Parts: sequence; C-alpha cells; structure tokens
Amino acid sequence: MLYNTLHNRALRLGLAVAGELITAAGINLFIVPLGLYSGGTLGVCQLIRTFLQSQLGLDFGTYDIAGALYLITNIPILIFAWRVLGRGLAVRTIVCTAAYSVFASLIPVPAQPIVGDYLTACILGGILNGVGSGIVLTCGCSGGGLDAVGLCLGKLGRNVSVGRFSILFNAVLYTICLIVFNPEVAIYSVVYNFLTSIVLDRMHQQNVTVQALIFTREDESVLADFIIKQVGRSVTYWNGVGAYTKDNVHVLCVCLSKYEIEELLHMVHSADPHAFVTVQEGVRIFGNFPRKLE
Repeated sequence: MLYNTLHNRALRLGLAVAGELITAAGINLFIVPLGLYSGGTLGVCQLIRTFLQSQLGLDFGTYDIAGALYLITNIPILIFAWRVLGRGLAVRTIVCTAAYSVFASLIPVPAQPIVGDYLTACILGGILNGVGSGIVLTCGCSGGGLDAVGLCLGKLGRNVSVGRFSILFNAVLYTICLIVFNPEVAIYSVVYNFLTSIVLDRMHQQNVTVQALIFTREDESVLADFIIKQVGRSVTYWNGVGAYTKDNVHVLCVCLSKYEIEELLHMVHSADPHAFVTVQEGVRIFGNFPRKLE
C-alpha cells in the first residue's frame, strides 16, 4: 500500500497535504498557546506577529496571523526552489506551503493551553511537527521555508541534512528570543525545535543511506539492468557459493536511500520471489552518490 501511495502522484500530494495538517495542528494546539516559537521562517513570522500584537496593539483573536505571513515570506524561497529543484517539486512545494498557511490560519489557538507543562507540550508538538514535516518530505514534497532551502542545498551538492540545517539557522533565531523574551521561552523553544529536528531526520528517509545485498540464482545482469533503469542506482555484482547448499549464487550490491528501499524490494521480488535481501542502514558514502528529491 505504501509503495502504491508513494508512486501515485495524486495520492502522494494528498498525503503531503495531510502532513501539513498534522504540522499545523501540533504547532497551534501545543506550541503557540504557551508563547513558544517554532524554528525557521515560521519562527520569524511568529516574532513579527508578536511585534504586531505587542507594539501596534493589533488583535487577531483566536487565529494566528503567522500562517498568512508564512506564505508571504516564502515567495522568494519558492522562486529559488523553482530554479534549483525544477518545476515538479517547486509546484508541490507551492501547494504544500499554501496548505500549511491555510491550516495554520484556520486552526484556532486555544485560549488556555491544552497542556500546561512546557516540556510535555514541547514533546507533543515536536513529535507532531516532525512527523508531519517528515511525511511531506518523504512524499517528495516540501512545506517551504527551511525545508525547501535544505532540499535546494542537497540538490546543489551540499552535504547537509534538512534537520541539521534547521538547527544552525535556529541558533540565531533563538538567540534573538533569548534577548527579547525571558530565558524560559527561549530554552523551551530550543527544546521543541531540537525534538522536531530529530523526528524529522528519522522520518525524512532520503537522509538515511542504506546498502542492500541481493542474493539470487536468477540472471544477475537482467536484475542489475532493471535496477539501474527503474531506480537509477548503479549496481556491483559478483558470484558466490552457498556454504550449506554448495549452489552457485549471484550477489548484487547497491547503495541507495531508505526512501527507495521499498521500490527495490518490490522490484527484486517481482523478478525473483525467492531472492534473499539484506539491508544495512546508516552507511557512510563518499564520492559520486546523487541524493534524489523526487
């Protein structure tokens, strides 16, 4: 089911929009009521919203104007993404950014915090935000902001993950919070963002590099060509012998992202239902290894 969803454009975009709903709900229900701040461009928008409320006396009721500001501030980022990531991913980024802005603007912020404990709220908000953003990225989409910038850096060959890039950017943002607000707000905002980044990096499977070893008795060259054409990854293979059966076996080695594993398994078992596959996560790769964003 997951394989079919991730390879159907309409279903994939729909799942990404649902991810934006999860993200908006996590922030509006758990983070905003306690006066904490998200990271990235949304955090900047929240600071602007706070300034408009405290300095200009504007009242937005139970709705958070930061969602609308987020869409506006993403315009230059979306233009950059269009040039670097290409039309397909840029269009999906525009759809997801607009969806998040709508959800963030429509989901009411509770007058009283649902969870009064700062740490518990950070954990719940961080998990929801990380899961929602991870779903968006895993579906080959982007919610704009630092997600889009991080993907652009990855496309340009910069060896930096989306979550790590967010942490670096937010160090400056939360330093401002520390100066402007009380230390408690800044500290718990950092905790929330750190938890979000951890969950995001685990959900964003393009960041997890794996090595797959395929053991098959079928024609290895046919399977290798199939993997090269369909997955777009190079394959190295050699001949081996089963120690128990003494039968000849072909071993194929391929490195790819965790995002592509299900497609690989689907493909291998279609060609050889009896193939034996091992997968090792967290492999460090140096050299020519393109990171795919689609």
